[in-house]
Amino acid sequence: MTTASQPKLDLSPAVIEAARTSKAWPFEEARKLLKRVTAAKIDRPVLFETGYGPSGLPHIGTFGEVARTTMVRTAFRVLSNDEIPTRLLCFSDDMDGMRKIPENVPDRALLEPHLHKPLTDVPNPFGGDAPSFGAHNNAMLRRFLDTFGFDYEFASATDYYRSGRFDEILLKATEKYQDIMDVMLPTLGPERQATYSPFLPISPTSGRVLYVPMKAVDAKAGTITFDDENGAETTLPVTGGRVKLQWKPDFGARWAALDVDFEMFGKDHLTNASIYDRICEILGGTAPEHFVYELFLDEIGQKISKSKGNGLTIDEWLTYASPESLALYMFTKPKTAKKLYFDVIPKTVDEYFAFAGKLPAMPIEQQLANPVWHIHSGRPPQVDMPVSFTMLLNLVSASNAETKDVLWAFISRHVPGVTAATHPKLDELVGYAIRYFEDFVRPTKVFHAPDEIELAALKTLDGKLAELPADADGSAIQDAVLDVARAIERYRDHAKKSPDGGPGVSVAWFSALYKLLLGQERGPRFGSFVALYGIDETRALIARAIAGELADAPAES
Repeated sequence: MTTASQPKLDLSPAVIEAARTSKAWPFEEARKLLKRVTAAKIDRPVLFETGYGPSGLPHIGTFGEVARTTMVRTAFRVLSNDEIPTRLLCFSDDMDGMRKIPENVPDRALLEPHLHKPLTDVPNPFGGDAPSFGAHNNAMLRRFLDTFGFDYEFASATDYYRSGRFDEILLKATEKYQDIMDVMLPTLGPERQATYSPFLPISPTSGRVLYVPMKAVDAKAGTITFDDENGAETTLPVTGGRVKLQWKPDFGARWAALDVDFEMFGKDHLTNASIYDRICEILGGTAPEHFVYELFLDEIGQKISKSKGNGLTIDEWLTYASPESLALYMFTKPKTAKKLYFDVIPKTVDEYFAFAGKLPAMPIEQQLANPVWHIHSGRPPQVDMPVSFTMLLNLVSASNAETKDVLWAFISRHVPGVTAATHPKLDELVGYAIRYFEDFVRPTKVFHAPDEIELAALKTLDGKLAELPADADGSAIQDAVLDVARAIERYRDHAKKSPDGGPGVSVAWFSALYKLLLGQERGPRFGSFVALYGIDETRALIARAIAGELADAPAES
């Protein structure tokens, strides 16, 4: 089904001309695809496909394929003046056998008897309306894609196999059985070669997906013969969902059956890409354009796995940040391996709003290289974000705010004219900041007790702040903070020069302030923070640090 309509594009001559030479990776990929489509004189919609293996709960990498493919699709629409129709098909391999039970599901015992059955025949351990484990995971993916507003069609391998939509390609595979074997066998070890078959029958007695050798393949009858789990010789038609293909032949067969023109996949598929291509061609198709992206890693550098549940889920990211920030993470350097864990969220959120703020003033060539243009399919919204996510986190930390009202009291006082009504995206960010702080910052706060030098520095800083007018801006406050450090040898940086020609200020000064006052290793520009939090409030915080109240308090206070 199609869940959304594609956005209208700016197809002015200036945009199209800039797109033809843009070095943004979606345009580079779209140019390759347009060249292929034009050469082949394709007279049907150009098909973009993404694959999803619902063996575990959807993770962000799954969303990334759809987001990135949509970016290439939008670029293709611009380059083709939107005169060539396109489709995006999200294909779920939900007929695969459940080879192991994921670690992050409830009631694992419920699933034990259903090992190796197609995922859509495995009971749903989560409850709810979904009739199977595979259907539940499919629904989770679709819910997110719908929330983000992607224009896509969803396809289930189970539906395609059992409805007969793959019958023609399966019969073709019986005819080309030996050709497929000739491609596959050299890639396998001797033991696997002895038992390998591109066909995986669904056992008529147990319902499990069987990895068994073929005793006969009859192309004329369209059947395969094998020994079932009970030892009985069994002959099945390859049609009607009684048989599926091994995953490598299945990749190529699907491309041939559906006339796929573009598909991206992770680097872990790279060594198999030529196999997919060859099998697609054997079965009468033309291999699609590929885009190979690097894998996402968890905090310790291991590949993210749906079955392990490491890394972030879609829902976890959206608890603490917007879909737009997640899309930015997908756009940036797709061919570079990146760690994907909670610490990347604040930086990514702030980068999104920085890109969004710069875009309107950019010439069109630069706009097409701006990630926000691609995230919003060429129709980026106008966004005014007067306070960064990082600043909000530090404001929560200093104020111990547990509700939006507390944070808005600071924001409205120090950023005139800004309210939740005038800046709904900022209000959304305030909510994210409170949740992120409670779950990830508060538990790690460790306040550092001031030594003699730090104690003296805090007292001097308090005096400097007392001399400033209540409405001093961030720059004036920052100058005062720097003046304190310039007089203290520990915080001098002799590699830098101050305005009066003396030593500059070391980052150790600001690190000390954040450890002493916020219980954190780092923070935003300190002067800007004080301007937002308030000079009197900051002085009260300094007084608590001097009195030893912060270091003596529990980490969560």
